[in-house]
Amino acid sequence: MSTETAEKTQVQKPSEPILSKRRKKLITDPLVDDNPITIQVLGICSALAVTTQMQPTMVMALSVIFVMVMANLTISLIRNTIPSRVRIIVQLAIVATLVTLVNEVLKAFAFDMYKELSVFIGLIITNCIVMGRLEAFALGNKPYDSVLDGFGSALGYSWIILAVAFFRELWGSGSVFGYPVFENIAGLFGGGFSLATNGLMVSPVGAFIVLGLIIWVQRTKTGYIEH
Repeated sequence: MSTETAEKTQVQKPSEPILSKRRKKLITDPLVDDNPITIQVLGICSALAVTTQMQPTMVMALSVIFVMVMANLTISLIRNTIPSRVRIIVQLAIVATLVTLVNEVLKAFAFDMYKELSVFIGLIITNCIVMGRLEAFALGNKPYDSVLDGFGSALGYSWIILAVAFFRELWGSGSVFGYPVFENIAGLFGGGFSLATNGLMVSPVGAFIVLGLIIWVQRTKTGYIEH
């Protein structure tokens, strides 16, 4: 073998940076430009059901992040061994296992939150965002990229439901994370001043209104047009 040939065989293509421009987009695109709730209109049920207060919404968001990241990682690791005919069943089994784990951890360490969220935590199994990313991305990409994709999509979902919960709890209960905001503001102006809450915000109708306003503002700023 000639020296020139040996040099060519030793040349390796430089590896992609851990947070290259392409990989950053896996995290940032779902936050606004391709948000799973406001653009893809997925995961609406939990966005309406669990967002009356910030605390349970935060637990739900963290649960979805954990399930999506771990499910994407697991499916990507075994993607070449999953028969295409049973891939949906395998995905459901993995997601169900992770959701059960989350449910048991809440049951053991946060029982009050478990009682409040147990039904909705279980519904993560059928969340279209989770199954959609497994089918569209994790089955065809490497584990690290799949983790970033799952994390980005879960973050996009999480900040929307947290925003909805913030306005619903503030306007509906006059508090944020249980802290009495309206009561303390009223105290600054004396006993004759008060801020009224809106009971509509603690109902599903209030969730629709807040979510609709967020979608309207976001699509106005991004110029997104539904086709």
